[in-house]
Amino acid sequence: MTAVGFLVNPIAGMGGRVGLKGTDGVVDQAIAKGARPSSHFRAEETLRALRRRYELTGTEPDVRWLTCSGAMGADVLASAGFGSVEVVHESPNQCGAADTKKAVGRFAALGARIVLFCGGDGTARDICNVVGTDIPILGIPSGVKMYSGVFGANPTRTADILFEYLHGQLELASVEILDLDEEEYRRGEWVVRLYHEARTPYEPTFTQAGKMMLVEAGDAQVKAEIANHLRGQLEAQPDTLVLLGPGSTVQSVADSLGLEKTLLGIDAVVDGRIVDEDLDEGRILALLDSHPRHLLILSPIGAQGFVLGRGNLQLSPDVIRRIGNDRICIVATPAKLARTPVLRFDTGDSGLDAELAASGYVPVVVGDRRRRMVKVVL
Repeated sequence: MTAVGFLVNPIAGMGGRVGLKGTDGVVDQAIAKGARPSSHFRAEETLRALRRRYELTGTEPDVRWLTCSGAMGADVLASAGFGSVEVVHESPNQCGAADTKKAVGRFAALGARIVLFCGGDGTARDICNVVGTDIPILGIPSGVKMYSGVFGANPTRTADILFEYLHGQLELASVEILDLDEEEYRRGEWVVRLYHEARTPYEPTFTQAGKMMLVEAGDAQVKAEIANHLRGQLEAQPDTLVLLGPGSTVQSVADSLGLEKTLLGIDAVVDGRIVDEDLDEGRILALLDSHPRHLLILSPIGAQGFVLGRGNLQLSPDVIRRIGNDRICIVATPAKLARTPVLRFDTGDSGLDAELAASGYVPVVVGDRRRRMVKVVL
């Protein structure tokens, strides 16, 4: 049997829906704002998808799981119905980076062929601090922001990657482990640093690309054209609640419209005026209650292609269903799209993701009265 190390970061992603842009160092604050753990759901979705892959082949899982007690792994494996589980680290009620490192050290000592983890970039950093490039790692995306190249595109695709790797169908690739400075992020500064190199099973349509910062000559003019297009749309829709998503592309559009937008947050605009800023999920839902007409403006992450599910967890499945799929406006410069061949949705609700991707293509505003149809994949 193949030994696979498996761990879950129980607090990963908790700060997202409550607008904290991360969870590092603010767990108590996230809980006080009503945040609830979600990584175990993502981990269980992956394991159940993995079990389905085995069932389709008519074989039993040939995996010996090395994991942690309780919420750091064993509970999820039991819920997903996996046997051959060996608890090699007893995790405390409040676990942290030290527990991740201890557990991964045990995985390595016991011959793990790969480490499967559920978390974000910070968890990936902690793992690489122990194993470096000696053992490949694979991430189930569950953080607020994930810029490293070790994550599957979503839980189901992560299961596909693991299954194919364990059965000799995928090679390993060297990728970068990146992480965002969350303290700077909360102050509106985007500081992404390279911390490690790692090895991961690579399948181009299933594996998430690393974050790419794109700045091209002429982008300012293109963004001005996009802003002009949106200005005309908004003037024709008075009293509409317009939610402006995070990122530099939407920020540039807001600048052209004369709005002082929060760079890394979600702001609300009505009739050309910001009515609330840096929103969390609860405040967005309250605004949707009081405004019958809605529009959401977003831009994908360069190279990765994620429109939802990375850096904007405030836009929960409840929020997106309230807004309506046909009221999401995606904007991007041609330069960004040239390096972002497909778009993705990873809302945490696989049914909603399928609805958003149902047509196979979505329109993206790329200039003044100019749209491009861009392929969507799950």
